[in-house]
Amino acid sequence: MSVNLALLIVMGALYACGIYLILERSLTRVLLGLMLLANATNLLILATGGYAGLAPLYSKDIGAGDYNDPLPQALILTSIVISFAVTAFMLGIIYRTWVLARRDEIQDDVEDLRVAETPSFDAEDDAEIPAETSEFPLATVTAGGRELPAGQAAAEEKPGSNNVPPSPEGGGK
Repeated sequence: MSVNLALLIVMGALYACGIYLILERSLTRVLLGLMLLANATNLLILATGGYAGLAPLYSKDIGAGDYNDPLPQALILTSIVISFAVTAFMLGIIYRTWVLARRDEIQDDVEDLRVAETPSFDAEDDAEIPAETSEFPLATVTAGGRELPAGQAAAEEKPGSNNVPPSPEGGGK
């Protein structure tokens, strides 16, 4: 499959401009960035579709490899519908913010500024941890009025303990 270099360059430029515009604070520029990203994605799907072939209408005398794959075209149509819905939604948001605030830029929230100014050091999470973090001592453990070595106490946690006499299930005798 041969890739059209001009199509890839245009697609890369659309992705780059779209991402740049999405990072702006103006809602109109965010909308334009979303539209550029949608068009770049449509070109990407078109480029992955392969060579142009015959229409996908069945005929007995045409081989299966000569037909065009209809899946990329269906995906592009779906992408167009989704991008149209996102564009309409963003236009509604832009209109509402213009009616309420008479400005197009997103302002910083007081809580966002407070969170941005807090240091990233957390005393509990970033504290030095001692080498031994276990709650249990390593030498002996007192269990049931007896002193047990730590290895044997760890074995008590497993089924089939050696310190409990076997009895019928249910505890009955």
